[in-house]
Amino acid sequence: MGSRADFPPLLNSLLGCGALASTHTPQPRFVAQDLDGFFGLAVDNLVQFLLILGLCFGVVGMSADLVIGSVLPGAALSILVGNLYYARQAQRLSAATGRRDVTALPYGINTVSLFAFVFLVMLPVKLAAVESGQDAVAAARTAWRVGLAACFISGALELLGAPVARIVREHTPRAALLSTLSGIAISFIAIDFAMRTFEIPLVALLPLAIILTTYFGRVRLPLRIPGGAWAVAAGTAAAWICTAFPSVTTPVDPQAVGPAIRSIGFHPPIPVLGDLWAGLNDPLTMRFLVPVIIPMGLFNILGSLQNLESAEAAGDAYPDGPSLAVNGAGSLCAAAFGSCFPTTIYIGHPGWKSLGARSGYSVLNGICFCIIAVFGLTAAIAAIVPIEAGMAIVLWIGIVITAQAFQATPKEHAPAVALGLFPAIAGWGVLVLSQTLGAAGVATGDPALAAQVLARPDAFVAVGMHFKGLVALSQGFMLTCLVWSAASAELIDGKLPRAAAWMAGGAVLSYFGFMHAGQITAAGALYDIRPGAGSSWAIGYALSAAFFALVAKLPRDA
Repeated sequence: MGSRADFPPLLNSLLGCGALASTHTPQPRFVAQDLDGFFGLAVDNLVQFLLILGLCFGVVGMSADLVIGSVLPGAALSILVGNLYYARQAQRLSAATGRRDVTALPYGINTVSLFAFVFLVMLPVKLAAVESGQDAVAAARTAWRVGLAACFISGALELLGAPVARIVREHTPRAALLSTLSGIAISFIAIDFAMRTFEIPLVALLPLAIILTTYFGRVRLPLRIPGGAWAVAAGTAAAWICTAFPSVTTPVDPQAVGPAIRSIGFHPPIPVLGDLWAGLNDPLTMRFLVPVIIPMGLFNILGSLQNLESAEAAGDAYPDGPSLAVNGAGSLCAAAFGSCFPTTIYIGHPGWKSLGARSGYSVLNGICFCIIAVFGLTAAIAAIVPIEAGMAIVLWIGIVITAQAFQATPKEHAPAVALGLFPAIAGWGVLVLSQTLGAAGVATGDPALAAQVLARPDAFVAVGMHFKGLVALSQGFMLTCLVWSAASAELIDGKLPRAAAWMAGGAVLSYFGFMHAGQITAAGALYDIRPGAGSSWAIGYALSAAFFALVAKLPRDA
């Protein structure tokens, strides 16, 4: 058998062969500061597990057997795969450089994809399945299968994404990419958790104050315990103290603890290839492929590369090819074993490095969540630790992602970032509208009420709501964010031909229904993907492209 040098260049790149030759004794596999890093990363991942539990139960309507028996074990296995690799990668970098302060890349479930896949893929799929005649249990299973397909496609894109990422990065202004992510963060993450925070102030406001103090103010609290841990502990304590006062609203139920503890059992990861294949072949998957799944896959690639750049700025330069490949492999593993949620390189490497964490914290994180998932401990933890105790961390993530869009782009591109927020906010507005109509149907006992209201567009006009415009702006909003932010950034830089190209791209996407076309039904948003579906918007984009191209040929003042 030949040497590693005989492998094809692409295989060498994916394996990372030769990139980090071992010439020195590596750093210890575990140092005391790894406990600090582990606890901080574990709190983040625990919040993701609690979110999965709550959203899969409460929003998608999955059964406990499905979530605890398949989704969480699959997610834990994918976390373990990535954490072990990135710990090994850190040790190899240490051996190659002789440095003994190398920090492994943080890794876990992708928060943005978690919300995007739940609210923009699985929830609409469930509603569409119910409308087609499936019962609630079957509809939730259909949504899960499509979620598996979405996770698989996202992982495949990232596995093969290094060349694609370079092309996209070369031709897309950073303002466009970050604006799209910040739109999702501010609307589907931050606003929702902000409302929940002020809904239960006695439980959630103190954790928020702790997070702002430790993360924004960079204040170190006693006992070297991370701020996230203090926030979760304070919120949990407040929630249980509130149970002593019947008139006070609290998110915990003492009677739920016993059944949750009794649900503890053995739930090893089991392949679900048949369900994955069914999801990949489901027509509903194709409906969301271009508007949601592919853009999220591309954003995951670019987010990973940005985090790799952040790690390099902190002193740890990792090769992008192997890192992206393992990121993708982790998501493929998740989908194959039942999880709908891609994994990713986390934001925050410089923070873990400043704590003194090395590679051991990554191994501890992977093992910890495998134990939690395999033994079904998530429900027990959720019964004891309310999501309100830890959601300040996720709210902070939404704030940081939104702020980063303005901070990590040229100052003159700020208007382009701001413009890109509008479509995502419209998408969130449509979600709120759908929920409001659903609540009205529940309150009146008339399930057909939502359909009756939507059939009367004049009713929206009468109260001053531009309903058709809201729907048009929300459909395919991630693509709309990208097109308008990119075109605006190019205009700011005086590159009118490139702005024209983006408008031409918008015309093509609109014509085929990937943007703007479609409607809102009682079952939620429905895309209308076919030639000519968005002809009127396509004409508008084409005229804009022609105008930009024409103006580009006009003489300009010196």
